[in-house]
Amino acid sequence: MSLHSDQFLLDAEDRVFNTEHRRKLAFNISQYDKKVVEGKQQFADLETARQRASVLKWRVTENLDKYLIEFEGNFIKHGGKVIWARDASEAVSEILKILHQANARTVVKAKSMTTEEIQVNEALEREGISSVETDLGEFIVQLRHEHPYHIVTPAMHLSKEDVAKTFSEKYHLSDTSTPKEITAFVREQLREKYQVADAGITGANFLIADTGSVCVTENEGNAMMSVAFPKIHIAVAGIEKLIPSLTDLDLFWPLLATHGTGQNITVYNSVFSGPRQGDERDGPEEMYVILLDNGRTKLLNEHEQRQALSCIRCGACLNACPVYMGVGGHAYGTTYSGPIGSVITPHLSGMEEYKHLSYASSLCGRCTEVCPVKIEIHKLLLLNRRDAVRQGFHANSEKWAFIVWKKAMLNRHLMNQGGSGIKNFVLKTFFSKTWGDRRELPQIARRSFNQIWRERHNP
Repeated sequence: MSLHSDQFLLDAEDRVFNTEHRRKLAFNISQYDKKVVEGKQQFADLETARQRASVLKWRVTENLDKYLIEFEGNFIKHGGKVIWARDASEAVSEILKILHQANARTVVKAKSMTTEEIQVNEALEREGISSVETDLGEFIVQLRHEHPYHIVTPAMHLSKEDVAKTFSEKYHLSDTSTPKEITAFVREQLREKYQVADAGITGANFLIADTGSVCVTENEGNAMMSVAFPKIHIAVAGIEKLIPSLTDLDLFWPLLATHGTGQNITVYNSVFSGPRQGDERDGPEEMYVILLDNGRTKLLNEHEQRQALSCIRCGACLNACPVYMGVGGHAYGTTYSGPIGSVITPHLSGMEEYKHLSYASSLCGRCTEVCPVKIEIHKLLLLNRRDAVRQGFHANSEKWAFIVWKKAMLNRHLMNQGGSGIKNFVLKTFFSKTWGDRRELPQIARRSFNQIWRERHNP
């Protein structure tokens, strides 16, 4: 077992038996579930919409090189600059290079899981550059020195009392402050940050190939403000974020909003096609798009699992997953948690270190049922397990145990050897730890079905 696996087991057990943690998580997800039921009513035929989205993302994945070149060409036409980054280190290096050239000391950041993936905030802090998260949930977890708990809802693990306590400790607000009062306070704090920021950093929900545009969807307007005031806009996007055409947004934006937060569409939807033009009054003077690989081409090379690159990061699979509802987001110890995180992380960060995540699933299939782009997530988890075995990332003792088990299961004579007492002894002695500390081992019956059948039909 890897260190990551050992830590996951420790953290998962801690969260599962923390009743207050589970209460907060269950309440927040139940509120989400109610909204999603309402949001889905906007679709006359949701299944057809999901199928269309699935086919479009499949087309992009199968022709990713062509769409990337098309996007790059169209973005450059509007005065933007494209930077290709092979990994997190290269992406961070390019960001720092841009900021140093502009003598930038302050940065405002919109919510972005891709920047979490490459740990931008930590890199900026090491360079003495102030970076402020402007999404309310991200702002809260940044104050608490935590990582986002959820792909869409960074502070899902916190109650309003927890948030009030955090602001009381950091800003000396009343520990009985209401969500409305805290929001107003944060808004006031951020207004000044926007006006003095040297650069704004965002992610991208979608990249549009035929217009060379970066699309950002949000509910607070913070991403739009992070772009409107600073002279420099840096968008960091995974290479899989592409969709073919601007007209495809009428399909993807409602699907993302409904499955992400239960809305018909999010409040603010922006399309950025480059820096400010001569006849425009606002916007950045310079705009960069960093196209991040960081293991994505490795996943693209996996013919069966490349389907995971279709993910639009709505978070629906996390909210549906019984394992996530128990252990929560932080236990995974990765940027992307839940079912989709368990699929992609072994490919992005290493199968040997993160193969355990593919086993952190009940394989109930709920993740596949709720996916707006019809990714067969539970099937991909099984394929990851298969690949981990093929690559030799399992102990020899486990390998030999399955060889013996398979040989016995394929031979009725061997299966009938030894009485139930001997078999129960073997199970208790050699498999009790594997079965789990809190599960009772099954008792093998005194007579097998095969024996009973023979007694009844061959008296």
